[in-house]
Amino acid sequence: MTANAVATPVASNPLLPVQADPAWLALKDAAICLQGLQSQDGSVPESSDAEHARVLVDTIVAAVAALAPRFPHDAEYLRLLQEDFRSWAATGFGVPDFLEALVAFQPQLDRADGRQHLVVFPMYTQNGSRNRYVEAVLVEVVWPEFVAELESGAYSNKLFVPIRFLDFTPGYATNSAVLFPETVAMRSIPTFTWGAIFADREAARFRRVLDAAAKVTNLELPADAAELVTDQKLAQETFVMWDLIHDRTHMRGDLPFDPFMIKQRMPFFLYSLEELRCDLTAFRESVRIERDEKAAAEARRHAKLVQYAVIFDRIFRFAITGGRVRNYDGLGGQLLFAWMHQHHVLHWTDTKLAIDWDRVPEVVSALGDSIDELYWRSIDRPKVAHWLAAYELVSNTVTPHPASRWAKGPDALPLTGTPREITDQVLDDEFPLSMFYEALEKKMRSVIESTAGITGDTALPGHPDAA
Repeated sequence: MTANAVATPVASNPLLPVQADPAWLALKDAAICLQGLQSQDGSVPESSDAEHARVLVDTIVAAVAALAPRFPHDAEYLRLLQEDFRSWAATGFGVPDFLEALVAFQPQLDRADGRQHLVVFPMYTQNGSRNRYVEAVLVEVVWPEFVAELESGAYSNKLFVPIRFLDFTPGYATNSAVLFPETVAMRSIPTFTWGAIFADREAARFRRVLDAAAKVTNLELPADAAELVTDQKLAQETFVMWDLIHDRTHMRGDLPFDPFMIKQRMPFFLYSLEELRCDLTAFRESVRIERDEKAAAEARRHAKLVQYAVIFDRIFRFAITGGRVRNYDGLGGQLLFAWMHQHHVLHWTDTKLAIDWDRVPEVVSALGDSIDELYWRSIDRPKVAHWLAAYELVSNTVTPHPASRWAKGPDALPLTGTPREITDQVLDDEFPLSMFYEALEKKMRSVIESTAGITGDTALPGHPDAA
């Protein structure tokens, strides 16, 4: 046992905000220390200090017990969480298995605005770390009344849980904006019943990127779009509405059986089209809601803002975020920008970006209709024929790399080979950035990088009162 392996005294102070509660701070510190002992798969190797690990787990268990009265709606989950930690320690800290606690955690059953949850699991964080370390996150549900009304009507999505950060361990001090049960270490995979999205992080990084991009491109924002930059709560609720519709779209519509082709090798531009399809469905539904005089006033207001959010997040952040190796979200942003430009609603003239907002709904909806048409035809096509049709849709708008074999047409591809052999002909950067985006990326690089770890409480540069 190391000299500092002494259990931390744990006591809760319910008079303090939960993120300032001594029990939470003890839990957070213990989890961070434990991460330093864990292997990538979550186990604690024999070469590490097992006694120190047991003391840290004891601290986590005591902290969970101390905090549990603050979360009566999660009582059974928190009880099983303590048991899973004890069992992991008792069996020698092998690959962790937190299936029992995970199955008991059901945040989608009570989506009340402001409902708080304590989430502690060995897990990796998407768009963050692939290490299955013990991470601890305090979250709060974001469930405005107008969203509850939409979800109870035509936009039912029982699995969707929009949340915001209260505090977190380092795995979430990244670009990760989702909390998914499939990231948790467990012995078998149950049917997943929820998926949580950090609307505050999505909104905060959107606001920071849009604010900077509008200045770089000399874009004059409409007054209501400009309000998204200055109002975190407004932007956050706008993203909840967008995500509600986007998330439910993945398994709705005329689909090529399974649009993601789970665990199957496929060209990355298929993922681009699927994500863009869901975003453009949210866009088109928002156009419909905005124009529906029978819809609630708040829903109509936010519906207009969703349209701005989809366009600006896609063309400014998605297109230039991440590397150029099979960046499917990046390609989706490039496609939307090029489509709008080639349909003459987006203009880059005299080093100034301008958008004809009156025509945007029609033009952007037409791109969504084109993807829907591709999907509708897909069930009558062989897989490779669908891939070729999808490539044609994208390459008709976004210019492929001059060295691309796919761009040379079917005769240049090994179409009698396996799907893997055909997919391998897609270049890592099949659709390089345009000259416009190359220049924009250089000017925006530091802004994009600064959004890692951002939350709704992070002040917007130059707007001290905006967070």
